[in-house]
Amino acid sequence: MSLRWRIMGATVLVVVLSVLISVAVGYYATQARLGVFVEEIGDDEAVQLARNLSRDYTAAGGWDTVDGVLSEAGYGNTGGPERARSEGGEENHIEALHRDPVRVVIVDIDGRVVLDNFLELAPGASAPDLGGYREMVFDLTADEPVGHVYVDVHRELLSSESHGFLSTLLVITLIAGVLTAGVAVLVAVWVSGRITAPVTALTEATQAISEGDMTRLPVTSSDELGRMSEAFNRMTSALETQRELRGRLVNDVSHELNTPLSVIQLEARGLRDGLQTPESASSHIIEEVERLRGLVTDLNSLAETDHGELKLVFEAASVSDLLVTEVDRWEPQAQAREVALSLQVPGDLPAVDLDRMRMSQALGNILSNAIRCCEDGGSVVITARRDVDDKLAISVVDDGVGIHESDLPHVFDRFYRTDESRTHGITGTGLGLAITRAIVEAHGGAVEAASDGPGQGAAMTIRLPLRT
Repeated sequence: MSLRWRIMGATVLVVVLSVLISVAVGYYATQARLGVFVEEIGDDEAVQLARNLSRDYTAAGGWDTVDGVLSEAGYGNTGGPERARSEGGEENHIEALHRDPVRVVIVDIDGRVVLDNFLELAPGASAPDLGGYREMVFDLTADEPVGHVYVDVHRELLSSESHGFLSTLLVITLIAGVLTAGVAVLVAVWVSGRITAPVTALTEATQAISEGDMTRLPVTSSDELGRMSEAFNRMTSALETQRELRGRLVNDVSHELNTPLSVIQLEARGLRDGLQTPESASSHIIEEVERLRGLVTDLNSLAETDHGELKLVFEAASVSDLLVTEVDRWEPQAQAREVALSLQVPGDLPAVDLDRMRMSQALGNILSNAIRCCEDGGSVVITARRDVDDKLAISVVDDGVGIHESDLPHVFDRFYRTDESRTHGITGTGLGLAITRAIVEAHGGAVEAASDGPGQGAAMTIRLPLRT
């Protein structure tokens, strides 16, 4: 079953159950309350009638005015509901239904009937056992009982009226429930469509991506579904970028592999054909093998950062000593390209906790790029300082080919190479700076690039936390 049908079914089921529960609770609660109301009618009416009869009996000195008391209370001699229907027709029946269907029987102290408003017992007859509520009637002057008043609710009539009322209430509630369920179905159709449409679009877009089409989802809301579409679009953009970078990697790695392999092949042929001396051929072959080894090392380092296998061994290290060592290590390459490599470090730099070997690798990647990006006669300056935010900043500034503004956010992305580096024939796979960023971030620091544009050189700055 599809998600849309499940949402619609769940919504309709909840509404139907709510309606049925409301009908059941309302019906039985109303029925119970009507029963209590019937009981209250007899009790309250008996007390009130006994007070009025006692007052009038005392004033009249007997039962002469008893008809007036009952008439004032609305319980005159009606002969009961059946008599109203038979003698008065439909009009009297309707009038009788508007009166309280209560039977009132007044009995004197000797047990003789004084009055029966339903005319079922004749005056003076012996009163049988009467149901309902009984209250004593007093002669207030003599303060002695003179009789009783019996108030008996006509339960059959009230039961019939209550049943009719409850039946009407039930029908009205059921009709309202059906209308509510209908509205719920329409709302469920709309809501389920709103929910499932982005999910369906996501499924189709995922299938399209698997077929190579980097499609995007429309973002039509700011809720969870809208954020899902935005997240999918970001993922698609990232995949698209990775696809482009992967394509660049294939080209770059192919070039990086092809060049040393071609050199090795030429040197080996020259050695075989006697065109090269063993010393010259072996020197060139060893150089190209080292180049291949560097590429493999970069790929291995990248794999370590990908799988969280970058292990660091921290120790207190002198920044000055570390930078001096790096300058000595890269001085031969700088001299070979006629690039001036200089170091500017104050003498009061504090020690820093770091993995010396890994940080040397990170700095080496930056220095190697800086030297290769400089023209003959260029310069690379290494500086170190303590920033105001209590961080150690190590900067490598060159006056080489520079970086375009649009490339700055991506220079630390893996496999990324700028157009300037390609134009100027600068070799590399675009892995070194990505590895540098991973190493620096593993130290709790950050690395950033700055440049005023092509031909204006570039500055790479590593910021590391100081010892606390």
